[in-house]
Amino acid sequence: MKVYSNLLASSLQRFFTEHLPQLRAMSPHTIHSYRDSLVLLLRFLASRGPRPIAALDLEDVSPQQVVSFLSHLEQERHNSATTRNVRLSAIHAFFKFVAARHPDRLEQCQRVMSIPFKRARSRSVEYLEREEIQSVLAAIDGSSPKGRRDYALLATMFNTGARVQEILNLRACDLQLTKPFQIRLLGKGRKERYCPLWPQPAQLLRAFCTEGKFDQYSEVKLFRNHRGQPLTRFGVRYLLAKYLKAALPKNPGLARKKLHAHSLRHSTAVALLKAGVDPSTISQWLGHARLNTTNKYAALDLDMKRQAIARVKSIPGHRAITLQKTCTILQWLEGL
Repeated sequence: MKVYSNLLASSLQRFFTEHLPQLRAMSPHTIHSYRDSLVLLLRFLASRGPRPIAALDLEDVSPQQVVSFLSHLEQERHNSATTRNVRLSAIHAFFKFVAARHPDRLEQCQRVMSIPFKRARSRSVEYLEREEIQSVLAAIDGSSPKGRRDYALLATMFNTGARVQEILNLRACDLQLTKPFQIRLLGKGRKERYCPLWPQPAQLLRAFCTEGKFDQYSEVKLFRNHRGQPLTRFGVRYLLAKYLKAALPKNPGLARKKLHAHSLRHSTAVALLKAGVDPSTISQWLGHARLNTTNKYAALDLDMKRQAIARVKSIPGHRAITLQKTCTILQWLEGL
């Protein structure tokens, strides 16, 4: 009876228990995404080959098999190019890890890591205008404790531009509600940053903490549901959808937008850009790892583009050249 190597199994175990959470400090959501991608790959290999998943070895994950898996995702599972790229990114990360630990497998790892990403169609980034945000906040009933919680939650998200999980992880000890107002956020890769608060959100959070009897040194998470448990991403999604629907009568244009909780982060970036804040500061505000991530917001706002066109009335030194009846097309081109 043939004995199979456990190299694949041991590498996967170290990748998910040591490398991603400890060395890379990746969030649980990213780790789960990587896990799902590799589980799909292993199931695909087992369904197309003679070996069950438990008997698969690293040799079974050949570049050809990975390419076949990616084709399977698009053709049979009808995944988009973006989803395909997400799966491939997880596979690249795993083989980069294997290459560092097992130099004898370097050639195989390099071939897998050389599989290119597919060009995906860029999706438009939806965001809320300031008036739309005000309408959403105005739709919240502030007379109830839940309404005051929701108002403080959404106002803080718009002020900080924080990721949903960053806000959900917020504790009383992360708040500084005396001047200068600011909060401490723990972002991707456990990167800590401080974000300034406007006076109104600071006042809302102070009242919210007083009502909830939060101690300023407490490590209990601020935003909780009616059972006293921390709010989830799905809870935030539900709340935003609820108040967007309530704001529709005053802002019918909201129905044409595909909005989600991350849209508030986009809204903050565009609002800061409109206010004249430079992209470098916005990058630090939002906790972006690269400035290029922030620069994409400059291409979003049509009002800014119209203002730019209005400022440029004409190009200095430019003379209009028209095609005269007595001029040939070649002479016209030479005169440009």
